Amino acid sequence: MHAIQFRPHATALAVLSVLALAACGGNGSSAGNENSSAAPLVIPAEPVGTGAAETADAPTGVLAYVDTGATNQRNNPCQVTLETNAGVRVLKGFLDMWEPLTRKVDAGVTLAAANGCDAVTASLWSGVPGTTPDGTVTSATLHAANIDYVKSVTQGRTVAQALAAYMDDRRGKGFSVSDGMGPLTSVWRAGTGQTSTIVAPADPNAAVSPAVSEAGNNLGDKTSAALAQAVSFIDSSNIVDGSTEPAKRFYKYARPYRWSSDVVVVPSLESAKSSTPATDGGFPSGHTAEAWRDVLPMAYLFPQRFQELLTRAMEMGENRILAGMHSPLDVMGGRVQATAVVAYSLNKTSMDKAATYKLVQDYLMAQTGTSDFNALLDKARTPVTSDTSSVNYDRFADYATNKSYFAKRLTYNLPKITANAGKAATVPKGAEILLETRLPYLTAAQRRVVLKTTEIDSGYPLANDEEGWGRLDLFSAADGYGAFNGDVAVTMDASLGGFHARDSWKNDIAGAGKLSKLGSGMLRLAGSNSYSGGTLIVEGTLAADSVSALGKGDVFMKGGKFECAAPGALLIGGAYTQTAGILDLVLSDAAKGVLKVSGTATLGGGSLQVRFAGYTPKLGDTLNVITAGKLAGSFSSVSVSGFSKITTTYTATGVQIRLDGV
Repeated sequence: MHAIQFRPHATALAVLSVLALAACGGNGSSAGNENSSAAPLVIPAEPVGTGAAETADAPTGVLAYVDTGATNQRNNPCQVTLETNAGVRVLKGFLDMWEPLTRKVDAGVTLAAANGCDAVTASLWSGVPGTTPDGTVTSATLHAANIDYVKSVTQGRTVAQALAAYMDDRRGKGFSVSDGMGPLTSVWRAGTGQTSTIVAPADPNAAVSPAVSEAGNNLGDKTSAALAQAVSFIDSSNIVDGSTEPAKRFYKYARPYRWSSDVVVVPSLESAKSSTPATDGGFPSGHTAEAWRDVLPMAYLFPQRFQELLTRAMEMGENRILAGMHSPLDVMGGRVQATAVVAYSLNKTSMDKAATYKLVQDYLMAQTGTSDFNALLDKARTPVTSDTSSVNYDRFADYATNKSYFAKRLTYNLPKITANAGKAATVPKGAEILLETRLPYLTAAQRRVVLKTTEIDSGYPLANDEEGWGRLDLFSAADGYGAFNGDVAVTMDASLGGFHARDSWKNDIAGAGKLSKLGSGMLRLAGSNSYSGGTLIVEGTLAADSVSALGKGDVFMKGGKFECAAPGALLIGGAYTQTAGILDLVLSDAAKGVLKVSGTATLGGGSLQVRFAGYTPKLGDTLNVITAGKLAGSFSSVSVSGFSKITTTYTATGVQIRLDGV
C-alpha cells in the first residue's frame, strides 16, 4: 500500500482509494474484505475535544501562603490574628466547629507593643474543657464525631498499635518517617546519618516514668553525611516559619483526653502529658505537621516512593490519635498547615533543588547497583524481606492498601459542613511545586490542573480555606489527572529519563476533554476512564491497562505506538482510526488485550503486532483481534510474535488472524 500523509480538515473528510489490501508481515497472507474491494476509504477527522486546555489560576484577592509564610510567628504583636498570621489563616476552616475564647495568638503569650501594634496579654483560657472561660463548640455534631473517633480507636487499640504510637511519639519524626523508604530505609539512614536512641518498651501498656525522650541525629547529619545536602534541604522545611505553635495558641482547642475520660492514652505515654494545659492545645498536631514537613521534601527528592512516603506521614497522624494525644481534626490540621509550609519553603529556598535531587538519585543508584531512575524505581518498590522486624521491611508495598488508607484519613469521614459543600475547586499559588519531580513532563500550569481535578470537596472540615490547601489530595495527584475538563496534551521526552520516559496514571479520568500523546516517552492509563473528548496518539507510546482506559470518545492514531494490555477486551467508546504507527495488542487470553470498537474501525495504514503474555495459542487457532460496528481498510503490515506464517482476514466488522506456522 502506498505511503500517504493524511491531513484531515475539521469540516471535511479525506477520501482515499484503497489500491489493494495490505499483506501480512513475514510470510503471511491477507484475505479480502467484502466491503472494501474498490470503495473509497474515508478517513474521519481527528477528535476535537473541547478545543481548549483547562486552567487553574490561583484565587485572586487572597493572601497567598507562599508569599506570606514568614508571618507564621508568635513573637510579633503584628502577627497574632487570623488576618496577619499565615499559619493561623490556612486553618480557618476550624472555625466552622470551634470558636476560640479569643481570636489571637495569645495562649500563654504576652507581648509588648511593637512595630505600631498593640501589646498582647496572655489569654485566660485554662486548656481544660468546661472550665470558664473557654471557647465555644459551634458544631456539636462535628465535635462529637471528632472526639468519638478517638474514644473508639484508643479503646480498641492493639498492643502493636500502642507500640507504634509510642515509637512515633518518642522518636524524632525524621527518623520515624524514613521507614517510608521501604527496601531502601537502611540505605537512606546511612546516607543521611540518621540515628535514634529510642528503644521499644517491652510492654507499651505498662507505665514508663519518666517517659523516654529522643536523643540522637534523628533527621540526619548536615555536615559530613553523604547526603548532608539533602538533610539541609529537608531541614529547611522545619525552620521557625513552619511552627504549629502560633495556630495552637490561636485556636486554643484541648487535647482529646481532656475532652473525655473515655479516651485511653497509651499507658507508657501517660508521663508525657503536659502539666500546663493552657499552653498545650491539641489543634493542630505538631508531631503530624513535622512528619509532613519531613516527608514532602523527601518525596520531592525521591519521587520513586512518593505515595509510600505520603502514606507514612498519614500513618504518623493516625498514630497520634491511637496514642490518645490528638483527634482527627488535630492531625488533619497538622497535615494541611505543613503542606502549605513545604510549598512555601520549596518556592523560597535558595538551595539548588536540581542539584540536591541529583545527589539523592546518584547516591541511591550507587548504593543499590542500579544504573538509571527506572531501575532504581523498580528496586525501591520490590520488597526485600518478609521479616516484619527488619528495618527494610516494606509496610507500604501494596498500592491499593495505601490508597484506601490515605483516602479515609484525608477526611476521617467526619460530617460535612453543608453550607461549604460543592464549591468550585481552587488551587493555592505555588502548590504545583509539590508535584514538580513526580510529574516532571507536565508544565507547571498542567500540574495545577492535576491538583484541581483531584481535590476533595469543599464541604469537608478544614477544606474551605480561601486558597484550597485543605482540599489537596497529593496521593491522587501523583496518579495524574482526575478529569479532562479541557484538552490535555502530554509531551514526554524519553531521553530525559525517569518519569519522562515511563509513567502510569491510575486515576479514573472523567470530563469532556481530549488526550493527545506527544513525545517519545510511554504513558500508561490504568483507570476506569470515562472522558469523552477522544484520544489522539502522535508519538511515543500510549498504553491501555484497563478495559476502559481510553474513555468513551474516538481514538485516532497517526503515529507512535498504541499498546493494549487490558485484562479484557479494550472498549473504544467511539470510532477507531489508524493511519500510521503501531497497534500493539498484548493478549493474555484469546479475549483479553483485543479491541472492541463501538463505532467504525478505519484502517488507513500503520502496523498491527500481536504479542502474548502468559498465554500461548496453538497452531491453527484464529484470533479475533478487532471487533467493530463496522470495519474499513487494512493495515500496512501485520505480525504475530512466535508465528511466521499467518493469514489476516478483514471482515465487515473486524480483523481475524489465523496462525498457520511458526
